[in-house]
Amino acid sequence: MPKTVAICFANNKGGSGKSTTCSNVGYFLAAAGKKVLLVDGDMQLNLSLAYFDEERVLALAAGEQNLYRALQKQADLSEYILPTGYDRLDIVPSSTLMSSVEFELFSKWQREYVLKKCLSKIKESGRYDYILLDSPPTLGCWVMNILAASDYLIVPVEASPWGLFGLSNLFEFLAQVKDVAPELQVAGIAITKVDGRKNYYKQTLETLQDLPAHLFSTHIHQDSNIEWAQDNSKPVGSYRRSCRSSQEYLALTKEVEQICR
Repeated sequence: MPKTVAICFANNKGGSGKSTTCSNVGYFLAAAGKKVLLVDGDMQLNLSLAYFDEERVLALAAGEQNLYRALQKQADLSEYILPTGYDRLDIVPSSTLMSSVEFELFSKWQREYVLKKCLSKIKESGRYDYILLDSPPTLGCWVMNILAASDYLIVPVEASPWGLFGLSNLFEFLAQVKDVAPELQVAGIAITKVDGRKNYYKQTLETLQDLPAHLFSTHIHQDSNIEWAQDNSKPVGSYRRSCRSSQEYLALTKEVEQICR
């Protein structure tokens, strides 16, 4: 039975492109014939909004069919999976109530592994080729849960003066995570929101080359099609397949597959 590979997207800096990268890599993996499950681990609901309109996302967030309810019950996530409307691509939506998950996890037995246990039956079944997990821009017990449930980590980094802020904290946190998730591997750093005309793009590259992590060769440039796709609750590959960012996310997805398989 083929192994299910779990990949999380994390960076404690907000606005780095975690949800956008997660949603688009998921879309292109599914378009290539892979079975993919998306897990929205952020109370901001952006991954859910990439596939459903705002009204439905808010209804799901307030109801029983979301990640928060599963964590509350420490239930098998299979019961919380919804189809996205795209072939081979499903999602476990998030909830605004995820804002309290850090506090609620504190009293749980083996609190770092709650999400891993909720995902265990899905992973063991081989139902999906990939599970992609989006995370909030924080460092703490909940993000540790996401990392502990994953085989690989991708770190999206915005090519801006503030994009590198706090990145050293993330790598220090990862050193602690190794105690609870020794098999977790950093697949690489994905550079996003690139404007090649500006000097800080080159500065970002120079700084990242000093980090002990692989740099994906595909960089995602700023593209209004990404915002228009988000406004239409679609991944950019579905919104406009021929645009620059769509082709870049397709290339990045191929790189991800080479490393994570």
